[in-house]
Amino acid sequence: MRITLVEDNIALAKGIAYRLQDAGHAIDVLNDGLEASEFLTNDTSDLIILDINLPGMDGLEILRQLRNRDDQRPVVLLSARAETKDRVMGLDAGADDYLIKPFEMDELEARVRALTRRRTHQGRRVLTVGALQFDVAARALTADDQTLDLPRRELAMFECLILSSGRRITKSTLLDYAYGTGADVEESVVEVYISRLRSRLKPYGIQINSARGLGYQLQGTSDA
Repeated sequence: MRITLVEDNIALAKGIAYRLQDAGHAIDVLNDGLEASEFLTNDTSDLIILDINLPGMDGLEILRQLRNRDDQRPVVLLSARAETKDRVMGLDAGADDYLIKPFEMDELEARVRALTRRRTHQGRRVLTVGALQFDVAARALTADDQTLDLPRRELAMFECLILSSGRRITKSTLLDYAYGTGADVEESVVEVYISRLRSRLKPYGIQINSARGLGYQLQGTSDA
């Protein structure tokens, strides 16, 4: 899953990002409210973790903007404000959850898992390519009702490709999807993961085509 994290405490942001990346998620980290507001207008993350006290624009205003344009992505608010009226204000603004600082990383991960399950129950979208089915909300890849386990970076790149509906995806886009925007990782890493994916997916009748300078394309993607 792709998560946008907006938190101006750099040390805390890094800690959250590392923990969620270890759990298999791609993380985009922003530290400024105005920058986050602009970023969230066009990004495609699945879930947002949003601090309330931010420079430039506070998290509640960012949340109101999201809901005013009918952006219904799950949002977890982070705040040191522990009074009931503050939690009520955050939830009334459209938050799905409210976590009080300081908190344990285990609890944050549990909240993320709970929101992911909620999305799964609200509606399942299953994509088919070759002999494989990909449950978008659950991020589950199956063939003949058997789960195919992919390493998390490979799964992220596969997810990016299958969600593209047959369009070519550039190396930089795949890299951002797997590691988060601005990660200090060479684009050549993408070639390694694509090579591994090709080998794993070949038995299921799936090809990953490449065009020099244009990117990669998953052959045969269609909605089930």
